Amino acid sequence: MTMLELQNIDTFYGPSQVLRGVTLKVDQGEIVTLLGANAAGKSTTMKTIFGLVKPRGGTVTFDGERIDTLTTNEIIQRGLVLVPEARRVFARMSVRENLEMGGYMQNDRAIIQQEIDRVYALFPRLQERDKQLAGTMSGGEQQMLAIGRALVARPRMICMDEPSLGLSPILVQLVFDTIQTIRKAGVTVLLVEQNAFQALNVADRGYVLQTGKIILTDKASALLTNDIVRAAYLGG
Repeated sequence: MTMLELQNIDTFYGPSQVLRGVTLKVDQGEIVTLLGANAAGKSTTMKTIFGLVKPRGGTVTFDGERIDTLTTNEIIQRGLVLVPEARRVFARMSVRENLEMGGYMQNDRAIIQQEIDRVYALFPRLQERDKQLAGTMSGGEQQMLAIGRALVARPRMICMDEPSLGLSPILVQLVFDTIQTIRKAGVTVLLVEQNAFQALNVADRGYVLQTGKIILTDKASALLTNDIVRAAYLGG
């Protein structure tokens, strides 16, 4: 079953066209990665999915329902959640307060606590820092917190925008291990990444975005051995 689908998306910033006929889909239970260099249009794709930028052409559907006409809050209420680039945690709030923000659409405090407990089981380091201000934590810890905050929202699908950016190799591995754990828990994942090797090793399928156009799509295993991908993203 298709969970998320973009069909012939054209997105502009003023007169400048950034996305050109972008078509992609993510099926339920998949990890799909969107690869591309800086300024390829990856983040604009995410913004278009979440209604932060409205496309001038094409459609975005989630679980069979068109969402490109909805507000960002309405999209999130349907179970589609974003882990933004650069983490964007609430720096002056504690770890727990950040996680509670993930459940802001949930009125049942017991359910919010249940989800926070699950996040602490996934990231014990966050539980150790329950009362610590998020802004005083390392980049890796903040990335854990950003992922945890998204999980508290009980998403059906998570979109992650450059989750490994700026992290040490050990923490990069932790992030990608976590992505696989999230999928095993039944959450579908769209992963926007520059780290092509790691992304393709956890993904089922991948798309390559170049100057606003999808130029390649295939199974992740095939993209790992594709000459274009190897030359552009895997160092030959």
